[in-house]
Amino acid sequence: MTSSNLSAFETEVHNFIDEHLTPDLNKAASLGFGISRADGERWHKAVYNQGWIAPDWPVEHGGTGWSLRQKQIFSNATALAGAPMIMPFGLDMVGPVIYTFGTDEQKTTHLPKILDGSVWWCQGYSEPGSGSDLASLKTAAVRDGDDYVVNGQKIWTTNAHKADWIFALVRTDTKAKPQSGISFLLIDMKTPGVEVKPIVSIDGMHHLNQVFFSDVRVPVSNRVGDENMGWTYAKFLLANERAGIANVAHSERLVSALMEISQAEQDGFGGALADNKAFMAEVANIEVQLQALKALEARVVAAVEQTGNPGDEASMLKIVGSQVQQTLEALRVEAVANYSLPFDTDLIRGESNLPAPGPDYAVSAVSDMNFGRASSIYGGSNEIQRNVIAKAVLGL
Repeated sequence: MTSSNLSAFETEVHNFIDEHLTPDLNKAASLGFGISRADGERWHKAVYNQGWIAPDWPVEHGGTGWSLRQKQIFSNATALAGAPMIMPFGLDMVGPVIYTFGTDEQKTTHLPKILDGSVWWCQGYSEPGSGSDLASLKTAAVRDGDDYVVNGQKIWTTNAHKADWIFALVRTDTKAKPQSGISFLLIDMKTPGVEVKPIVSIDGMHHLNQVFFSDVRVPVSNRVGDENMGWTYAKFLLANERAGIANVAHSERLVSALMEISQAEQDGFGGALADNKAFMAEVANIEVQLQALKALEARVVAAVEQTGNPGDEASMLKIVGSQVQQTLEALRVEAVANYSLPFDTDLIRGESNLPAPGPDYAVSAVSDMNFGRASSIYGGSNEIQRNVIAKAVLGL
C-alpha cells in the first residue's frame, strides 16, 4: 500500500476505536484474561463485524488480506488504546491448526464460530508433571469403535470455566516414543465426564483451572490430522503461541503509562520521579530493549507471511518479550511505591463500593506484576526456549 493509503487506513482504525471502545470496555480490558465473557464477546463482535477479526488468517478462511504494515497499525492502535484482548485460543492457536491440518468438516464446523466469537476455546496441554516437558503427558485416549475414551488431567488451563471447547493433546500409543504417541483432539466441554476446578493465581484472580477427564467419549472425527501425529500439530501451534506472548504493543502501552506515572509521582527527594536519573535510566534501558523487540517481531511476522510458520525465531521473541514485560511491570510497582501495597481483588475487578486508597494506576500494579511472572513459564519456559535456539538456530 502507498503511504497515503496507509494513512487513510490508520485513520479508519482510529475512528473505529473511537466509536466502539466504550469506557466500560476500556475498564474491563484491564482484567486481561479475567474479562467477563460478555464484555469479551462485545469487543470481539465489533471487530468481527468490521471484518478485521483475523488479520493472520488466509483470506480464503476469513482473513483480512492485510499487509504487514496494516497488521502493525491495527495491533498497535488497539493495544495503545487499551482495548480488550481478543482471546487467542481460538483465533491464534486452534484455528490455524484446523485450517492447516483439519478435515473439511472440522473447518466448516469450527472456523465460522471461532471467527464470530460465539464459541470460546481453551488449551489442554500442561499436566501435573508435564509442563515444559510436554511430551511426557499422560492423559490417555483409548480407541473404542468410533470414539476415543479419554482419562486424565490438564492444569493451568486458562478460561476453561468460560470455554465451550478444549483442544487437547492426548496419548494414543503408550508404547511409542513420547513424541510419537500423541494425538490432537477437539473436545466439547459439555461432554459427560469433563470437570473443571478453579485455580486462584498469585494475582488473586481466577482465570486458571484444572480440567479432569473421566471416561470422556470423544468422536474419532474430532481428531485433527493423523493418529499419533499430534506432536507435529502441537509444535506448529506452540510457535504461534510463543510469537503472541511477546505482546509488543502492550509493552509500548506500559512504557507510555510509566512515563505518565513518573510525572505524577515523587522520587522521595522533593522532586518528580521523572527527574530521578537512576529511575529514568532504567526506563530508557527497557525502551531500547523494546525497540529491539519490535524489530524482531517484524522479522517473525514477515516469516509468517512468507512461510505460514513463525519459525524458531518465535522462541527469541518469546524470551525477550516476556523479559521486557516483567521489567516494565516491576518498574510500575517501584514507581507507585506505597500505593502498591493495598491489594484488593474487588477493587481490581471493579466490584468494590469503596474508593481506591491511591491513584487508579496503582490499583492493579502488584497484581499485574505477580501474574506477569508466569509469562516466562507458560508457552514453554524461557529455559526451554533457549534450548530450542541452541539446537535449531545455533546448531549446538
